[in-house]
Amino acid sequence: MSRERHFVKSVPLADAAMLEAEADGLRALAACGVIAVPRIVELGRHDATAFLATSWLDFADMPRGEAMGCALARLHRVAHGARFGWSRDNFIGRTPQNNDWSDDWATFFRDRRLRPQFLRAARYRLHDTDALLDAVPELLRDHAPAPSLLHGDLWSGNAAMLVSGEPAIFDPAVYIGDREADIAMTYLFGGFDASFYAGYERTWPLPAGHERRRELYNLYHVVNHLNLFGVSYRSQAQATIARLL
Repeated sequence: MSRERHFVKSVPLADAAMLEAEADGLRALAACGVIAVPRIVELGRHDATAFLATSWLDFADMPRGEAMGCALARLHRVAHGARFGWSRDNFIGRTPQNNDWSDDWATFFRDRRLRPQFLRAARYRLHDTDALLDAVPELLRDHAPAPSLLHGDLWSGNAAMLVSGEPAIFDPAVYIGDREADIAMTYLFGGFDASFYAGYERTWPLPAGHERRRELYNLYHVVNHLNLFGVSYRSQAQATIARLL
């Protein structure tokens, strides 16, 4: 008798909200129907542990290329209203991520993304954080992105090609935001080849100025890594702030 394989994550019961938020994000991504996402088998609690069981994904040793880029662009094109945020808060790594709704993207990114990370990073004494926050409206001036459902944590470890040839994404930190934020993170740690970006551009070209905005969007993740992993990320965060200003 064959048995279905599952992938199971478990955390202490006190961290159950992390898995509940992840399951919520997986459901939202799956509902778009344009890219493979692990199927939720069970979300539950047992004794002092919370767990999330999903379907097993068989990964192929293939580059995250054109098919991945096309699928991500199709995901981003699914209409999701006119506001930025999400119906619940969630997590980026282990860091809480505030998703209160906003009608303005620059306000959302400044107040829901950068400001909380800077407050958590106070012990690292980053310079010019207030000036950077003040500069966000100017840095995003004349940029009016369509609200898109984002994976939210799209580094190469959270995306893969399946043996079936389908692109797949997992471990999300979803919210409705500027699609450029997802694309920006694919550059931060590498792992996506040139055909990925070509496939995305053929499906839904990025607007002018996205290269300049990339560094602003990735600052969120760099400061988050500073908060999660320590002082080794301080110089990168400080240099990014200086360049943006």
